[in-house]
Amino acid sequence: MATKELFKKLIVDFQERKIENVFERDINIYPSANENVNKIVSLIGVRRSGKTFILYSLINRLRKNIDIRNIIYINFEDDRLFPTTLFDLNMFIEAYYELYPAKKDETVFFFFDEIQNVEHWEKFIRRIYDSEKCRIFITGSSSTLLSGEIASSLRGRTITYEIFPLSFKEFLSAKNIKININSTRSVSLIKNAFSEYMLKGGFPEIINADEELSNRIVEDYVDLIIYKDILERYRLSNTFFLKFLIKYCFSNISSLFSINKIYNDFKSQGLAISKNTIYEYIEYMENAFAVFTVPVYGTLKDRIRNPRKIYGVDIGIKKIMDGSFSPDIGKIYENIVYLKLRKISKDIFYFKGKREVDFYCRLNGKHTLINVSYDISGSAAQKREIEGLSEAMDFFNIGESYLITGEVEKEIDANGKKIHIVPLWKWLII
Repeated sequence: MATKELFKKLIVDFQERKIENVFERDINIYPSANENVNKIVSLIGVRRSGKTFILYSLINRLRKNIDIRNIIYINFEDDRLFPTTLFDLNMFIEAYYELYPAKKDETVFFFFDEIQNVEHWEKFIRRIYDSEKCRIFITGSSSTLLSGEIASSLRGRTITYEIFPLSFKEFLSAKNIKININSTRSVSLIKNAFSEYMLKGGFPEIINADEELSNRIVEDYVDLIIYKDILERYRLSNTFFLKFLIKYCFSNISSLFSINKIYNDFKSQGLAISKNTIYEYIEYMENAFAVFTVPVYGTLKDRIRNPRKIYGVDIGIKKIMDGSFSPDIGKIYENIVYLKLRKISKDIFYFKGKREVDFYCRLNGKHTLINVSYDISGSAAQKREIEGLSEAMDFFNIGESYLITGEVEKEIDANGKKIHIVPLWKWLII
């Protein structure tokens, strides 16, 4: 049980601690110290995606200009705080102002990590937001802190950020690789790092781990997602089917996802799983940030009638779940492109005309069309990709589009419209 003395110790210990080995993520978290609009900042996302270290980065930034006593960090996964109750949280506030009574009239920055471990935490957050002169930052596991629930619990007081594993650009930053596409040495290092990124994925903990260790770490993450974020949260009992479904999704990333096919596969094996159950389990996996689905562009009727495409939160999980000795690099490329787009926009579609285009979305108000093809060395492959993009550009009246490849880089004129052909490693850093 937490006490005032314990809270005081945790507050002071962290304020005396030097936060090291933290690098800036490529995400602009509101607010800065000088913002006039005050919102509770909520960070949510898949497990181990780096939410805590984003808090550390914010704290380091604040420490440059703000009295360290005005910055308080509490991690509610600290075993010394188990179990913490709503009453204990009230004692936390009393403990802080007993330490620093003069701070009552100053803006204080509260950072609460994994606060969902405290039952009815939202009542406490709402109260101090309304009554204290403060800025509040919270993180939570996707198992118990979903964006919709945050919006409901905090009723307009919050702004929520989704945190993903590292992008390739962040991966380079974490490995201290400078980006200079005019430097032969820099490009060589970038390409080598991209090969590593393709193999390991972007979970921050595995950046400097060897392949065997990184595999073990990602396997543990998958178990946490399965058991904590899905089975426990939704009180499910069919562990076998959930494991099968996760394996199926990651083995078929960047592919059309057929509920009917899964249903018929199970039915043929004599296993009774309803289509509604499959839909529900996919929704649970999406809530846990494990997978994402993309509809066809069109009317609501079109989206219902056509299958969705499925993508995974990190390509490192595909290797663990798939077990293939010859992974489909083209599918991995497409998944990586999706993740970059998803960090910017939730409104992503695939386009279906005479040919299919992998992505159509609006990024910063601009229409964007993208096809992904690892190898376009054959004239037929290049012709197919270009024809698909040309048709879509005409349909949306867009003057340019992108074809993401393995190594080819050039620009093609397609009936007066431009198709930029760019290697994936380069597209990810521009």
